[in-house]
Amino acid sequence: MDEQRDLLILGGGLVGMTLALAAAKKGISSHVVDRADPSELTAEGFDGRASAISTASWNLFTNIGLAPRLEPHGSPIASIAVTDQMKPGALDFTPEPHEGTLGRMFANRELRLALFEAASEEPLISWHARADVTARERGAHGVSATLASGQTLRANLMIAAEGRGSPTRDDAGIVIAKWSYSHRAIIAGLTHEKSHDQVAWEIFYPAGPFALLPMLDLPDGTHRSALVWTVDEADAAGTLKLSDRAFLAEVAKRMGTMFGEITSVGPRSSYPLGFHHTAKITSDRLALIGDAAHGIHPIAGQGLNLGLRDVGALVDVLAEGMRLGLEPGDAQLLAKYERWRGLDSFMVALATDGLTRLFGVPGKTASAARRLGMAGVQRTPILKNWFMDEARGMTGDMPELLKA
Repeated sequence: MDEQRDLLILGGGLVGMTLALAAAKKGISSHVVDRADPSELTAEGFDGRASAISTASWNLFTNIGLAPRLEPHGSPIASIAVTDQMKPGALDFTPEPHEGTLGRMFANRELRLALFEAASEEPLISWHARADVTARERGAHGVSATLASGQTLRANLMIAAEGRGSPTRDDAGIVIAKWSYSHRAIIAGLTHEKSHDQVAWEIFYPAGPFALLPMLDLPDGTHRSALVWTVDEADAAGTLKLSDRAFLAEVAKRMGTMFGEITSVGPRSSYPLGFHHTAKITSDRLALIGDAAHGIHPIAGQGLNLGLRDVGALVDVLAEGMRLGLEPGDAQLLAKYERWRGLDSFMVALATDGLTRLFGVPGKTASAARRLGMAGVQRTPILKNWFMDEARGMTGDMPELLKA
């Protein structure tokens, strides 16, 4: 048996570990349980898996002390370019110099390294890696998880942070609405001749978006980008099996010569695209965060940021409640978290679903209508500023940890 802690966080990925660190900064202790092997998740090499970190999420990393570890490894996103099939009428979001960037791009490996190093140094975090949960219990006076090793971990509040297929959420019987887009995202790292100039490109095709995300140059000056290419489910296997030369030829067809010659492609991976959202994000002594609660299309790059917003809100609620003498599993605190995050995450999910469907309508007429709409936004500063604030995550009722 391990000692009692405040939180039992099931899932030690990017969102779960950030929660543990953010909670520790407020004096809240936790067990973190994860099936993965940290050494595999932080292995050398760039396979294209990367995340856009919004301004608000960067504020969170800064406030919990991760910024110095991460700063040297991120590429600023100076602007975002949106285009329908590379046709005239592109939309660009470029803030004024005094407004800062629209976020930062990081290889997921660098995010994990920073989180894992910080967690290993934090006495308020008891980290259980390469551990399988065989039983979960939630009772009137606390929660527990039994590991395959026989060890039992106890806490006041259980957090489901295992991602889209969360067994903790399913064990709790929480209803979930979901559907598949019948598409897959193909992920790969590219190196190329010309600089990306810190521009994130979102190129829409009928089959789905083709995103090029700016990564930090290598020490020798090699330019890099992360590719997220949406293809029809039926075409995914064939696309993944293409030789590097054939794959790069297909990439070049869709992005043209704006980066010059594409010199190499890293390992390719893919995952199915779908939408899911739970009917509620809490139950008795249970809170859901990140993809356990909501899974959205990567069209706007907001999936991880949505989860980090959950983290900020939950820690704010728990810290304030504990300051008033309530324990972390108190129903009042969970109700407050539910009210705060339930509607906001649902609205973001609906918006990304709507964009996915809007840009997926085929035909010349639909393309012309989209480009006309983008041209209207391009000429309307108030709309452009609103979209940029949304990209930064600087709208709505923001948790304190996500403020500068």
